[in-house]
Amino acid sequence: MSEGSTVLPWLVIRQDGNGNHYRVGRYATRDEAQKLADRLAGAGRGPRYCVERIAQAPS
Repeated sequence: MSEGSTVLPWLVIRQDGNGNHYRVGRYATRDEAQKLADRLAGAGRGPRYCVERIAQAPS
């Protein structure tokens, strides 16, 4: 999974109150993804954001 030649294995996932999951963005590092998830979560009200690592296909 990559954009161009950059591998982006970390996903930010949004989960709404009905249990639906949406991919928000992909990032090269967990730190980048977590910073966005934290910023989007704000005060903790509304949708939940989490960070997940996707499995990489063997090369």
